[in-house]
Amino acid sequence: MTPPDDIRDLFERQRAATRAQPDAPLHLRRERLLRLGKLLDEHAPVLAAAVQADFGMRSPRLTEVADFFVLRAQLKHTLRHLVRWSRPQKVRTPLALQPARGRIERQPLGVVGVISPWNYPVQLALAPAMSALAAGNRVLLKPSELTPHTSAQLAALVAQFFAPEEFAVVQGDASTAALVASLPFDHLVFTGSTAVGRKVAQAAAANLTPTTLELGGKSPCIIDADCDLQDAALKIAHGKLLNAGQTCIAPDYLLLPRGSEAAFAEAFQKAVARLFPYFEGNPDYASIITPRHLARLRTMLQQAQTLGAQVKVMQAVPGSPPRPPQGLGDGIGRQMAPVLVFGATGDMQLMQEEIFGPVLPVLGYERLDDAIAHINAHPRPLALYWFGRSEAARDDVLRRTVSGGVTVNDTLMHIAHENLPFGGVGDSGWGAYHGEQGYLRFCHQKSVLSQSRFSMGHLLYPPYGARFERVMALLRRLP
Repeated sequence: MTPPDDIRDLFERQRAATRAQPDAPLHLRRERLLRLGKLLDEHAPVLAAAVQADFGMRSPRLTEVADFFVLRAQLKHTLRHLVRWSRPQKVRTPLALQPARGRIERQPLGVVGVISPWNYPVQLALAPAMSALAAGNRVLLKPSELTPHTSAQLAALVAQFFAPEEFAVVQGDASTAALVASLPFDHLVFTGSTAVGRKVAQAAAANLTPTTLELGGKSPCIIDADCDLQDAALKIAHGKLLNAGQTCIAPDYLLLPRGSEAAFAEAFQKAVARLFPYFEGNPDYASIITPRHLARLRTMLQQAQTLGAQVKVMQAVPGSPPRPPQGLGDGIGRQMAPVLVFGATGDMQLMQEEIFGPVLPVLGYERLDDAIAHINAHPRPLALYWFGRSEAARDDVLRRTVSGGVTVNDTLMHIAHENLPFGGVGDSGWGAYHGEQGYLRFCHQKSVLSQSRFSMGHLLYPPYGARFERVMALLRRLP
């Protein structure tokens, strides 16, 4: 746990450095990014092992695709476009102000704070840090206390590759996060729950610190009547069960035409068996992060059953490998089998909170209007998914709903598109990063007007009289 005085000292050192050097030369930004890439290239196995230790059971291959692949793609994209993104942007000057010239300079904000979560503890820590470094900022990162091995490795590796004035990691519990949120950053990024996001926003507001809040919510998935149910079930199962459902943009509940429930349940069971023939001891199927989180999911299911819901637990494929010895990973007991829940209602906890686990409520609808009305009656989600063939129905859903992002005929994939901004709306957050949008999120776009020596602005100076009236009449006639 980093002592509070050390955290304040690190922040002040970064703040002093950025005030002494408000801009960072392009070559320095690029060199910092290359150092971050070297950190990943040389120490990915160590970080993957740390993630495995924190979860108890999470394959390094899962961390490779869900954390490292995303980061490497972002790094390549950023390095490829950094020169263009950093150039001043020329803007058209109104005729009345010519021959002056205007431009927008993209300038670092200063010190960027990042408070990252536990579910993808490498990706969601380093992705916003990467965008902030590309824009020329200094970064102070506070990773999650629920992944202590990963947080400790990040702290050691960042200290190995960066001076503390450039990029530093602090460790600690919720009190440390509260302290970090209270510092007067030039920008603060928080990824986590909506409830904690509200507290972070309140703490940042005291310093007028602008924030990017990447929160969660109940992301709906709509199946249209004409969709390929087998294909949809496979893609929904992948999106829901990646990291055992502990994904902020995982489908949180399913809306499908009433009467299709049994067919979907059969297709989903087949899809689950293809992806995860067995659960306990399967390194590709992540553990629930802590016993407390597992108990919460089980309580949700028990309450739903008590209130009349039907719970269908997915079964392992007969003949799958037997449960391995406990020494393989202490998270085996927290590998929760996927569950479908039919007949869920609004008074159930699993329909009131983001589930964040391998539990998928299935709701039937009579008309597409009913599905849209259900979505619009609840807070705006971070993601929305639609499966079907009808372009008219697809466009109707997209036009009449608001969500942070959308993937059509798949799940999760919009987050991997570097030219699409990623972020929430309403209760699911605000602000977006990834690609150029991330770069701009951590820039101050400074307006610069360069006056010409042939300026005629003096014609509008007092004393006002007949000349002033003639000039104003002329300006009113300009297009």
